[in-house]
Amino acid sequence: MNTITDFSPEAVVIDAGSFPTNKLALRWLEGCRRIVCCDGAANRYLARGGVPWRIVGDCDSLAPEIRERYGEIIRRFPDQETNDQTKAVKYLASKGLRRIAILGATGLREDHTLGNISLLIDYMREGVEARAYTDYGVFIPASGERTIHCPVGTQVSIFNFGATDITAEGLRYPLRDFTSWWQGTLNETTAPTFRISARGPYLLYLTYPQ
Repeated sequence: MNTITDFSPEAVVIDAGSFPTNKLALRWLEGCRRIVCCDGAANRYLARGGVPWRIVGDCDSLAPEIRERYGEIIRRFPDQETNDQTKAVKYLASKGLRRIAILGATGLREDHTLGNISLLIDYMREGVEARAYTDYGVFIPASGERTIHCPVGTQVSIFNFGATDITAEGLRYPLRDFTSWWQGTLNETTAPTFRISARGPYLLYLTYPQ
């Protein structure tokens, strides 16, 4: 069992960040028929030979020819109070699809990266199990007690989103109630299973198995 790889998404969301090249990140595109592109990400995905199931967003970055040709699969939401990633996740949730892999959430614009990753906590609070896969690892939102299965030596970072009483078993360095994001970075597993206990939400980052 491996928490990183043993995930079966009901849908994949492609953001407009750096498109992953890592085989593990790209595996979520294989066998998943519900591929949702966030607005302008469809330009790139279609150019690579892919055809999305839906294109979701405010459509301000969508090429005119794509807007015309693929009008039947476009779902336009002009609301500027949320970003296109959130529009895609909410659209999927409205269809009962709540287990989601997100690609392209990082890279290119650092401000978009921070926004996209932090939103995973909001989705979790709304009952959506969304993860962001990059070329190097995966971001997994969590709350309370969580048991993770992964190889010994996996690099782990924990970002606190207001949790208290944070403790762990199976990590090289002890945890505490971090007050800054950097304080929970650069940890490492010492057992094939590690457990985190906390009161409240936090975000895990796990590197891919070598």
